[in-house]
Amino acid sequence: MVCWNHFAHYRYAYVNGNVIIACTTEGVTRFHSPIGPRDPELMRELIRLAMEVSDDTPLVFIEPDTARWMQEIDPGLLLVPDLNHFEYVYRAVDLAELPGKKYIKIRNQIKKFRKNCLHEIEPITPRNREEVMEFLMKWCEWKGCEDNFVLAHEIEAVFYAIEHFTELPLRGLLIRVDSQIGAVSLFERLNTDTALIHFEKGLPDCEGIYKAINADTAEVLASEVEYINRESDLGVSGLREAKLRYHPHHMIEVYSLKR
Repeated sequence: MVCWNHFAHYRYAYVNGNVIIACTTEGVTRFHSPIGPRDPELMRELIRLAMEVSDDTPLVFIEPDTARWMQEIDPGLLLVPDLNHFEYVYRAVDLAELPGKKYIKIRNQIKKFRKNCLHEIEPITPRNREEVMEFLMKWCEWKGCEDNFVLAHEIEAVFYAIEHFTELPLRGLLIRVDSQIGAVSLFERLNTDTALIHFEKGLPDCEGIYKAINADTAEVLASEVEYINRESDLGVSGLREAKLRYHPHHMIEVYSLKR
């Protein structure tokens, strides 16, 4: 939320021991369900407020348990799965080792990359931060960020993450190809058993580099956590196919309230 605040304009309030989050994108305000002790009257008040000021989807990112509780309060509520924001969670060791026949194509692409591209791996630190920023500008030029609404805002979020790398705090990995940065990943521990990949970017100069940064990051994290959350696909078909190709262990489901 901190990195994306330029786009989503998050606000929060403390009410009766709960945190309530609102975000406003493109002039539309939506709310998250209260975080804290369950309070039926507070939930009813929030739904009334959301219905007054929001569009046809006034509440978003509702966890399954909360969705069931909301329908106990009011069976008439229309709560629907938000598939575009389901998060993909993988076993860290699977992403690191890519075992068995189901990963054979990915393993072959990584072997091809390692054979054909002279490369080295290093952590992202304040010492190479400026180089990472230069890499991101190259990536943005290649992807045509200026002509893509989502990418234009995403690159701002990535820049913010790099500029505030130590304060957030984040960790990262990069791959150099012929001494130039060709791919980066930014991640952090989400909790005791899960790490979260926030951003992963690569240039097309060396085939298979995306697969390589994915595997190298997983190898670092596999000794620390059981799972890796690679976030949602936002309904982008190519991204959905790519995430499914890695065979998620499970999905984190979320629901939306429809008017």
